[in-house]
Amino acid sequence: MRARDYAGPEDLRLVQRLASECWRLEGPLVYMTVGDVAWQMYQHVDKLNEFRIRLWLDEDGEPLAWGWLWLPNTLVQLTHPSERERLVEAVLDWFEEEAAPGEGEDWTSVRALEADRATVAAVERRGFVCAPDGALNHTQRPLSMPIPAPELPDGYQVRTVAGDEDVERRVEVHRAAFAPSRVVPESYRRLMQEPAYRSDLDFVIEAPDGSFAAFCLCWLDAENLVGEFEPVGTHPEHQRLGLGRAVCLAGLRGLRAAGADTAVVFSNPGSAGERLYAALGFETISRHLEFRKLMR
Repeated sequence: MRARDYAGPEDLRLVQRLASECWRLEGPLVYMTVGDVAWQMYQHVDKLNEFRIRLWLDEDGEPLAWGWLWLPNTLVQLTHPSERERLVEAVLDWFEEEAAPGEGEDWTSVRALEADRATVAAVERRGFVCAPDGALNHTQRPLSMPIPAPELPDGYQVRTVAGDEDVERRVEVHRAAFAPSRVVPESYRRLMQEPAYRSDLDFVIEAPDGSFAAFCLCWLDAENLVGEFEPVGTHPEHQRLGLGRAVCLAGLRGLRAAGADTAVVFSNPGSAGERLYAALGFETISRHLEFRKLMR
């Protein structure tokens, strides 16, 4: 096994390849999908200024593990299940050497899936403690379940992003839904160049005035037949019209048409998103946990 730092876009394929392999072996109980990786890398301009990535490879150059250090103090990681205990220790060694407290903070943080007992145990052995406010729901929905057709108010229509002509409106609705947001046309155009991005799975609802009112970006791991929603949102001026439900139904139907048999989405406990996804048939099967440790 050899380790090295991230060297460029070709290494993103290695990061995604390991995510896909873990889904093949352990899905749906895997921390990230190929879509998560793409979205985290390209949603903002110069994202590489915000984190460091380290890869662990076998003698043939195949990925065994990676650590994603969100500067200065938070780790997201993924390890191949074949040698997880050894790999997790290697990733955590690197992280604890490189991490530093954030401004006004005296702790470091590691994210892990609750169902990944080997990783959770390794993190806890090092003195990290689960933070009660740092969880996300890890939910799934079989696409064999019925998927109703979207119902829309008069004048609204659901469709997919047509291309560059839609970028400005697509960014505008995202920024409104997630204000304040650093997503800009430049970063979204770069995202659209990512091989995992498919415009036919980038669903929007167009309002009567031609603006976009809601969106659901879907990502497909074709090898594992799993699709993910990331992200989903509704413009504040168009909320309480059922548009979030409608655009997610369009996403589910689109993923099924593209060959997926399972959909996943991650949500904040107690949020409107959690209630929406539950109503759509998503079931929570694990949680994404945050573990913190004081720096010495």
